[in-house]
Amino acid sequence: MSHDTNGKPSVIGAICGMKCPSCREGKMYKQNGIFPIKTMLDMPEECPVCGQKMEPQVGFYFGTGYVSYALSVALFVFNLVWYWFFFGLSVMDNSIFYYLATSIGIVLLMQPYIMRISRVLYLYMFVRYGAHKKAEPQAPLTSH
Repeated sequence: MSHDTNGKPSVIGAICGMKCPSCREGKMYKQNGIFPIKTMLDMPEECPVCGQKMEPQVGFYFGTGYVSYALSVALFVFNLVWYWFFFGLSVMDNSIFYYLATSIGIVLLMQPYIMRISRVLYLYMFVRYGAHKKAEPQAPLTSH
């Protein structure tokens, strides 16, 4: 993973790699890919590297719906730009309907990835780098 000038792991690389926001090293999901879909959102209780809780409070990830919506709208706009550039848009030749069908298809196919990355982005909004350090085991106290 690339590092920035301060020696920290790159934030963009950590987000794309779906790494913990606190240490940018531990995996946020139990499985690397989206298959099987039933378990694609399973996360460990805490980061295996630094111990950061993956769900800071109950119901924390309800807010990811807003992030997912924003990413879907951004994907629709991106598709509008490239579709308009390459094919043009018009109601007369039904190309706008082809654009809508293409965009809906792309967003539906990307939805599992959008759901995962929206959780990552949402957690990155609330947890800063180095916010949690794994507790070092304490040496037992000895009495003299």
